[in-house]
Amino acid sequence: MRRLDRYIVGNVLNAMLMVLVVVLSLDLLFAFIAETDEFKNNYQVMEALRYVLTTIPRRIYDYLPLAAFIGCLIGLGMLANSSELTVMRAAGVSVSRIVWSTMKPALIFVFLGVLIGEYVAPNAERIAQTQRALDQGAAETVVAKTGVWHREGNVFMHFNAVETQGVLHGISLFTFDENGRLRSSAFARQATFADGQWTLQDIVETELLEQQSLINQVDSRPWNTGLSPDVLSVLILKPEYLSIEGLYTYVNYLSEQGLNANVYLMAFWKKVLQPLATGVLVLVAISFIFGPLRSVTMGFRVFCGIIVGLVFKYLQDLLGPASLVFGFDPIMATLVPVLVGGAIGTLLLSRVR
Repeated sequence: MRRLDRYIVGNVLNAMLMVLVVVLSLDLLFAFIAETDEFKNNYQVMEALRYVLTTIPRRIYDYLPLAAFIGCLIGLGMLANSSELTVMRAAGVSVSRIVWSTMKPALIFVFLGVLIGEYVAPNAERIAQTQRALDQGAAETVVAKTGVWHREGNVFMHFNAVETQGVLHGISLFTFDENGRLRSSAFARQATFADGQWTLQDIVETELLEQQSLINQVDSRPWNTGLSPDVLSVLILKPEYLSIEGLYTYVNYLSEQGLNANVYLMAFWKKVLQPLATGVLVLVAISFIFGPLRSVTMGFRVFCGIIVGLVFKYLQDLLGPASLVFGFDPIMATLVPVLVGGAIGTLLLSRVR
């Protein structure tokens, strides 16, 4: 039986890896082509190539569930097409035993996804985004296209680039009064964090009075803010690129500031439940092989897998914004597709004799 387990695991794992390599290669090619439209200042071919390669961990993390699902369809489907599954069943191997053997490579992908998503992808993505912004001249531009907005009280902030060691580039600060009128603005080329205190450097300040505006240039001055380098390292990335720990940290910070944290809560639960979602997708793939896709061609099987994977993804993507609009718990946006997929997979497998 151990030899049989290794045979099933080997076939399914090889198919999953093949799908991951193919999908990742196509994604990297299209990503590099898209970056050619962003050439600016020092950001040229080599810099774009470096950016795309640095984002590989994040792209692997994104495609692991899809690769596990399609790879399971292909790997187990090849055993079905060659009647090997039928021989296994005739030899007395139970469906549950085959299911467990097929789940083992999926568990490898789940474990790999957790490691990459928590410890590799966020740091690599942060480095890639920061270096890309700096190459495009983030320190010279007021409110660049890249970067991130943030609000703290009546002050709205924009950072063009954030380095991991506590250095900001291109800081724009806009201060409003209680009536929502702009009272002052400031742009600093750089900010550094040392001894628990931020310092702005090369600052141009504009104060808006009733009849005139005053412009003042300052070499440096302290900057009092509740933002720490740890929070800023979270803020610079999109919610879906952050680690679970980073999302939890920023959700707590937003709650302390009295700001809405639902977008980050939704990303948090999606990250937490991704291992379960991957397992459910593999379960659905197994149920399809034993059920409606038992005797179809490999091309049709892959086509059906892509359609099911897209439906699963789009259902999560639709329920996510819906939770923000209608106010239901963000965890439901991720949990409902998982529960539906698990119910379908379990129902189809229960009909196998």
